[in-house]
Order: sequence, then structure tokens, then C-alpha cells
Amino acid sequence: MKNIVCFFILSLSISSGISAQNYVSKVWVADQGNGTYINPIINADYSDPDVCAVGNDFYLTASSFNCIPGLPILHSNDLVNWKIVNYALKKQIPTEIYDKPQHGKGVWAPCIRYHKGEFYIYWGDPDFGIYMIKTSNPEDEWSEPVLVKAGKGMIDPSPLWDEDGKVYLINAWAGSRCGINSVLVVSEMNSEGTKVISDPVMVFDGNDGVNHTVEGPKFYKRNGYYYIMAPAGGVEQGWQLAMRSKNIYGPYESKIVMAQGKSAINGPHQGAWVETNAGESWFINFQDKAMYGRVLHLNPMKWINDWPVIGVDKDGDGCGEPVTVYKKPTVGKVYPKETPVESDEFSSAKLGLQWEWHANYKDVYGFPSNSGFMRLYAGYLSEKFVNFWEVPNLLMQKFPAEEFVAKTKLAFTAKQDGEKAGLIVMGWDYSYISICKRDNLFVLQQAICKDAEKQTPEQVKDLASFPIDKIIPVGAPNYIKYIYLKVTVNKGGKCTFAYSLDDRKYISVGDEFIARQGKWIGAKIGLFCVNPNQSGNKGWVDVDWFRIDR
Repeated sequence: MKNIVCFFILSLSISSGISAQNYVSKVWVADQGNGTYINPIINADYSDPDVCAVGNDFYLTASSFNCIPGLPILHSNDLVNWKIVNYALKKQIPTEIYDKPQHGKGVWAPCIRYHKGEFYIYWGDPDFGIYMIKTSNPEDEWSEPVLVKAGKGMIDPSPLWDEDGKVYLINAWAGSRCGINSVLVVSEMNSEGTKVISDPVMVFDGNDGVNHTVEGPKFYKRNGYYYIMAPAGGVEQGWQLAMRSKNIYGPYESKIVMAQGKSAINGPHQGAWVETNAGESWFINFQDKAMYGRVLHLNPMKWINDWPVIGVDKDGDGCGEPVTVYKKPTVGKVYPKETPVESDEFSSAKLGLQWEWHANYKDVYGFPSNSGFMRLYAGYLSEKFVNFWEVPNLLMQKFPAEEFVAKTKLAFTAKQDGEKAGLIVMGWDYSYISICKRDNLFVLQQAICKDAEKQTPEQVKDLASFPIDKIIPVGAPNYIKYIYLKVTVNKGGKCTFAYSLDDRKYISVGDEFIARQGKWIGAKIGLFCVNPNQSGNKGWVDVDWFRIDR
């Protein structure tokens, strides 16, 4: 444990282009500063969360689907204030598949566990099987993925190390891949947890007309009972089930232990039970908020007659409701406010941990520098380009709140006509504002695309034009333009764009755009640079900074 704590202290001073001081968002902070917190504890898309506790440290991971790096690792000391500290998965395998965008595929519903000095993460890839990855230090390098069981449709795995030395795995099924769902099965693994060694045994079937869409099981043992915690009823309108049995293979009795009730928090969905050193039980789960993604909530949890009750049970029926404001967990001390990092001054030689690509990263996408900017090269668009659904080199981050402003300072160096760089809000629908080189001008454009997955062409219109700021006539001439781009996001995902030539006077341009979630992920915001040609020297854009504000 000592090495983990020491590494954490060290990591405060080195990572991701931010200082050793805690990053505190300007748009959402859960810690109220008076001993209470407000949900969501993270107002961003960390779908299907799972948490483990080691000493005074809590580590969280979440689904990352096709976004890379994947398997985000977040750290907290109090379950309210969180920091992104790492990614466990640097490349997604098979690489020949995930080198291209595979929206909605990849990492589904991971489970993080600590066992005998090592951290394990299991996840399901619905197209390839169940994988495992591990490390002795979650803030350092993780192992290469191990395929624990190959096959289609297996999702949402969770391991359990029993007192007798046996190791078990529970998983759900994706109907889109195998034709069955709402079914939970248990298998035995080898002692290393690297291979399933038995046939699966069904322990719960939600096809009973009541508990449909049972998924995301988490496996625990307490007071001689095996427990399965799993959501049912669907992502938006569902509830939390608890199941228990004295035999790992059942039969299991079940009970609804949290539902929306009279609260304003819909579908309290998939999550994780975790215990503090003070013996308090807590539950971290997500709420689906459409274009804002699946945001994280923290709910108190109590054990009554060996059944969990999650949230606040106002009528005493053993089923709780989600809380909005509540007393912070008892952890022995008060920790300073901290939130996952958003803004980036690009002052580090390492890319900030808020950023992900839409496919496996390749060096030619761009490089961080130690000179105060991030360089993105103009990725070639395909010969049959229709819209940005196919583009891998989108540098993106999650929406951080319901309302925010994102601004960026760009220096765009174009070598060919048609190259463009800009600021994008990406999802099933997307819109961007960009500058594009055309002859001896730079043209400001807005693109809007509806139903990008269905290969709908984007609609692009010119908004303004500018002279070239600078030409460097070395080899292929470099045509340079400096510009500031901004998007304001209001409630309901309403996005309006603006630009400036001096970062003082911003001019609103283009049409209002309503953000839309992507495939299993919330809308994202970020940067791009593309080239419509398939050959020739690429231009680039240098991103001086990217800032999230009110």
C-alpha cells in the first residue's frame, strides 16, 4: 500500500499539463464545502462505473467503448472529489479492428477489484469476449490484456475470489450479438483469474415479465451470502436489484433496493458498492442524461436484515430513492475540492488525461510538445468520405456539465486547399466550426450533420472569409491563420458558435445546434484537423490552449 500512496503523491506534480494544485472545475463541483455534496459527483459521462477501496484510497473505472486510451482510472480519498490519474488500456485489441472508429464497440462495463496486492479489471467486448488486465499500481503501467473467454455476446463481467481459493466470474449477455439478454451466468476461473475453466451456470433470468434488461452484475460476498447487485428495467427508467444466496450457483432470491420513486433522478442504474474504513457503505451509480452522457451519483447504503438499502428509504419498505444533497462519507479527514481535469494549456510534453481519440492513436495524428502547444496533423479523409463518423483522429473530451463555454486558440498552417481545422461537438448528430484554406483565403465554415451513423452527408456553409496572416515559402508554402473559436452549451444541449481574431470581441455565427449523444456515449467536444486529399504533405493546427469556463 505504501508504494501506491507514494506514487500518488508523486503523480500530483507530473501529469497531464496541470500543476500540482488540485484542479477544480469552473462549471461543476460536487463538494459543497460545508460537509455535504450534491449529485452528480461527476457531471460527465463515466458510464457503468465500478469502484474498489484499498486503505484510504478509492479507484474507479468506467466504460470507454471505442475511445482510446480506454479504461479511465480515477482516484479519490472521500468518494466525492475525484481526479483522473491514468488509463489502463493504451490500445484496444484486436488493433486491426480498433485502428478505425468502432462506435459503441470495445470496452463495455468494466469491473475493478483488488486482490492480494494486485488490481484487476475485467471487461466484456461483445464481439470478442471477456478480457482481463492487471497491475500492482493503478497509476502506473497495466499489463497487456488477457482473453479470459472468447465468444460473442458476453458482457459486464465481475470476478469473485472465494474463501476456499476458488475464483468465479459472473457475466451478462448482449442480445444484439447472441440473441439472448436479461440472463446472468456464473463460471469458475483458474486460480490466476486468467481463464474460465467451467461451463456457465444460469443464476438469474430477467425474462420474467418483471425484471427485463438485467445487466451489469457486480459480485460480492458478505456474512455468508453471495450477492449480485444488478440494474434492471432499462437504462432510463430502471431500478437496482439485489440478489442473494448461500450457494454461489443459487437459487437466488431478489429484491428491488433502489428506484426513482418520487425523486427527479431517473433510472438509477448500474453501479458499485464500496465500503469506507469507517465501515460506511456507499453506492456509486449512473444516471442517463441523454446528450450529457451517463453521469455519476453517490448514494448512501445500509444493510438491514442482510439486504442492502440504497439511497434514502422514506417509507421504510426496504427500497431507497436516490439523494440529491447528502452528508459526505466519513473518511477521517476533510480533503480539498478536486474535479476531473477539463481545461488544458498544453504546457506539458504529455497529453492531458482529459483527452481521448475516436480510435487507437497513431503518431501521425499529432504530438504534444514542450513548447506550449499541441500539434494536430491534417488526417487524410477517405476517398469515399461522407461525414466525421469515420474520422479516427478526433481529439475529444466529455461534456463537463449541462452548461459551459469551451474556447480554444488555434494557429492553423495549411499546405493544400481544402484542409481545415476546428472545434467540434460530436455525437450521432454533430456540428463544428472550422477554418478552411481556399486559394488565398481562409474561410470560416459551419458543418451540421444529422444521423451520422446512417451515412448522412454533412451540410457545410461558409460564414466569413479572412486574409492569410502569414506565408512561409519553404518547400510547399505554409499558409498560416490565427483564430479563436468558441462554443457555448446551454441546458438541453443547445450549442451556439462564435469566433474572434483577438480573444476580446467574439462574433456569433452559424445556426444553433442541439447536441446529441453518440453510440452508448455522451456528446463530446474537441478538436480536429483534416485533409480532403489522400496524398501530399499535410498541414497542421497548433492548439495553444483549450479552456472550459462558465
